[in-house]
Amino acid sequence: MTSAKETILYLVRHGATPSNEEKPRRLQGSGVDGSLSPRGEKQAEQVGEFLSSVPLDAVFCSPLKRARETALQIASRQNLEAAIVEQLREVNVGRWERLDWGTIREQFPEDYHRFIEDSAQHGYAGGESFTDVVNRVGPVFEELLAANVGKRIAIVAHSVVNRTWLASLLGVPLRMARDLPQDNCCVNVIRYRNGQTKLQTLNSHFHISE
Repeated sequence: MTSAKETILYLVRHGATPSNEEKPRRLQGSGVDGSLSPRGEKQAEQVGEFLSSVPLDAVFCSPLKRARETALQIASRQNLEAAIVEQLREVNVGRWERLDWGTIREQFPEDYHRFIEDSAQHGYAGGESFTDVVNRVGPVFEELLAANVGKRIAIVAHSVVNRTWLASLLGVPLRMARDLPQDNCCVNVIRYRNGQTKLQTLNSHFHISE
């Protein structure tokens, strides 16, 4: 049972998409708005079923289709509608959209090495840095937590969105946010109480059977 003085947030990464499954993997930022793959649809069903045992009061999601399709599987089982939050869209990867890392390294060597060295300050070429992303999404997460005290909510977002905000909660240097695991349809549990936001569970994915 949720205390009247706290908010419990279940932060989910969307299910897998064809871009996630390609080998080599191609970048999929805010400029790609495709649907889940068949595997991703199954993952979304599994996380929806897993969270169906949790009485949720609200579901929020990124406007991108892969997040909306995942959120639908969560919200529909609780007779809720997923509210779209524009600021939760995935990072803008600029000129690297739809490219794999090998191609990026060859075509943009200087930008690539700067990004790998410190992606907090040096962003995707023509796109956002990790600092840009956390400055965009951090206030939104905090607003949703503060506005839902006494409730349990779910938010479906994206790899970089989740990683950058979780890094800020953990006190991890933002340039190291790439090292935080965020599997497709994982669940992170966050508790907000008395103005303090703390991560309780990171990247739980035991409910996903591949």
